[in-house]
Amino acid sequence: MKLICDPSIPVKIQKMKERVRWKHPSIVQRGIDQTCMVLDDRNQNNPEFSFMVIGDSGTKSHYGNHPQRKVAELMLAHRDECRFVLHTGDVIYVVGSQEYYSSNFIEPYREFILGGDNPKSIPYDRMIFNLPFLPVPGNHDYYDVPLMYRWLAGTTLPLRRLLRYKDIEIGWHGSYQGDAYARAFMDYLGANSPQDLEHHLDKHYTAKTNTGRCLRYEPGYFTRVPNRYYTFRYGGIDFFALDSNTFNDPSPLPATKEGDLNRRELHQRRQQIDQEELQILAKCDRLNPNIPADAEQLDYLSAKLDQINEIKIDIEKQLTSDKVPAVDFEQLHWLRNRLIESWNTADVRGRVIYFHHPPYVTEATKWHQAQTLAVRHRLRWVFEAVAETLGSLIKERPIVDLILNGHAHCLEHLRTVDTGYADSHINCIISGGSGHRPRRQREEGTELMETFTEITGKSTRKVADSMLYIGRHDYASQKRLPYSCVRIDVLDGCPPKFIVKPLVTERINDEWYSHQFQPFVV
Repeated sequence: MKLICDPSIPVKIQKMKERVRWKHPSIVQRGIDQTCMVLDDRNQNNPEFSFMVIGDSGTKSHYGNHPQRKVAELMLAHRDECRFVLHTGDVIYVVGSQEYYSSNFIEPYREFILGGDNPKSIPYDRMIFNLPFLPVPGNHDYYDVPLMYRWLAGTTLPLRRLLRYKDIEIGWHGSYQGDAYARAFMDYLGANSPQDLEHHLDKHYTAKTNTGRCLRYEPGYFTRVPNRYYTFRYGGIDFFALDSNTFNDPSPLPATKEGDLNRRELHQRRQQIDQEELQILAKCDRLNPNIPADAEQLDYLSAKLDQINEIKIDIEKQLTSDKVPAVDFEQLHWLRNRLIESWNTADVRGRVIYFHHPPYVTEATKWHQAQTLAVRHRLRWVFEAVAETLGSLIKERPIVDLILNGHAHCLEHLRTVDTGYADSHINCIISGGSGHRPRRQREEGTELMETFTEITGKSTRKVADSMLYIGRHDYASQKRLPYSCVRIDVLDGCPPKFIVKPLVTERINDEWYSHQFQPFVV
């Protein structure tokens, strides 16, 4: 059963452009850059500041446990010392529906939103943050439910039993191709009349940068991001927020014997996970959510079903990649040009990029996904173009100082080695363990190997090391489920130093414990 579907890349791009009225005459006439914003909190020029990173958070309370709320409570202790929160995507599970924003976002993060003392009264598309939340969309924020299944996937238990899914967060709606995310966080200009649009632009697009006028993000007053991908400068650091959902399609399988073998293996794998899904659903039918032990098992099985859907979608992307994949080159060219501009700006001392799909990861379900390789190759292509243009200007420094991701349900620190390309010696932090059930590290170990096709043939070499992994692990009869986010302190100096502080709360059986991890410098 195909319960979840992922819109095509061209549809994602076009729909998001319509929502922000991309290059509308009134916007062009005012010289507005729709990919730039200024975070105006009266402290943006301070070279020393802190921020937090969360991701893959958008779940509700499960049988009396609310991991996302536990992470939010960790964050509250650092709220007054941090200037903003970066969200690496998957704001709402399972299909980014607006109906879950109240329980899966507003309720757990209520102290960060104006009027949070009465969270049920806050419309999801009218949120104003007292501490900026600056997100990028995840794959679940774009997912939809096929129309023929929506009436079956409502909120009543009999309908869920008909589908043989119990208590999985799929309601009456999907994301409507990312519409719910756009209304919650982006400056949704598509809702303005022509007259209101001009008034809105003159009121909120008053900041100025080297690329023209841009949106002014003001905590406590107006808290919208300008686009699905954007950039802002804070404390001399350029931050680049990307939408990796539009450059993650796999390359075509080759029309060779090897390609045919890969296709057969993918079809076999899909049949295997279809059988695994049926077995899980049969187990669900035998469990009673009103019995605590059964409820815990249902929670685990629900996470397995979500994982299976991810694998199915990844396999589907590979099997349909017989043509040249749709790639969001407009965004990739934008990133290339903005990175080059950043390196040629004397006031900039560092660069951070954040997006959903990690190019490097050791979470068991993600390293072998075709989307991981696609994102890595396209990001590498951008970095190569930047390095070629800059030449000796970058000296011994990496193109960017830090890459932040989600998607993998863990907290991980990786560092690339000499890959032979311009993505060498970069620190990567994955913060994707902020609410959804954590997953294990792969069994192959902490060294990441990649196979390259070169003139002399194929070769395999190490491209990255995993330095820290915080994810699911069992010890004897104990089930240990750590949920996490990170605080990052930025120090003065050029190049800047980043002190990374893991913030972890762990559920061991039915008890919760907070853990102190040693901060590390990147």
